[in-house]
Amino acid sequence: METYRFTAMGSPCEVQVDSDDEALASRLGAIVEAEARRIEAKFSRYRADSVVGQINANAGRPQILDDESATLVGYAYACWQMSDGLFDITSGALRRAWVFDGSDKVPDAGVVAAALAHVGWEKVRWDGVCLTLLPGMEIDLGGIAKEYAVDMALAAAQRAAPVPVLVNFGGDLRVSGPRVGGARWRVLIEGVEPDQKSAWLEISSGAITTSGDARRYVIRDGKRYGHILDPRNGMAVAGAPRSVTVAASTCVEAGVLSTLAMLQGAGAESFLKAEGIKAWVTR
Repeated sequence: METYRFTAMGSPCEVQVDSDDEALASRLGAIVEAEARRIEAKFSRYRADSVVGQINANAGRPQILDDESATLVGYAYACWQMSDGLFDITSGALRRAWVFDGSDKVPDAGVVAAALAHVGWEKVRWDGVCLTLLPGMEIDLGGIAKEYAVDMALAAAQRAAPVPVLVNFGGDLRVSGPRVGGARWRVLIEGVEPDQKSAWLEISSGAITTSGDARRYVIRDGKRYGHILDPRNGMAVAGAPRSVTVAASTCVEAGVLSTLAMLQGAGAESFLKAEGIKAWVTR
């Protein structure tokens, strides 16, 4: 087993190649890293020169999207429809009110309301190619971009060499299939607290993602507010689990499902069971 490591999209990333060929592993790792950096540069909300940065800067004017960007925005729109508005990429405007830095800074209702006025996909004009945001609105593809990068990077590695590969971007991961000889991959799911035991999962296909509040949160008067916000009221989801780990066929699918489960709050487990989703919940 050879492992290639780098940092991208704000996360530690690794590529595990089930081969003793160090040169092959290095080549595949470089391919995965290049794809990760391409997607980060194109869709990061923190870069003014990214597609997302340009969309947000041009809010109020119609914008024609390239095919890849249109596909991602179209997928996000489908998730918004399917979730009755819970999964909403325009909720990025709520970052004007919330900063999840581990402090006790909970915004007051007026600040949240001001940001919430710029949230809501129903305010967007979208025909599958042309996107028009109202002035003051913005989009944030953070809920799907990293997972999309995992899927695309794995596909790029497989095109280069059909060997067993695991791509892991900050705990969002996907495998190409079983390891050599049919063995499963062992992956570590970290606990939500520093002293909490981690769990090992074994998979031979598909993807695993985890959504939770272990790293991005604020605490006020003993109450913890996680970074996943309800786009309907601009507040942290009440009664949400500490984390939800979901297994699915692709990383994008798993990521959306784990986020949607968190957005259900106290109903996370019922949602996962009703949808027949393979998941692990920590409260």
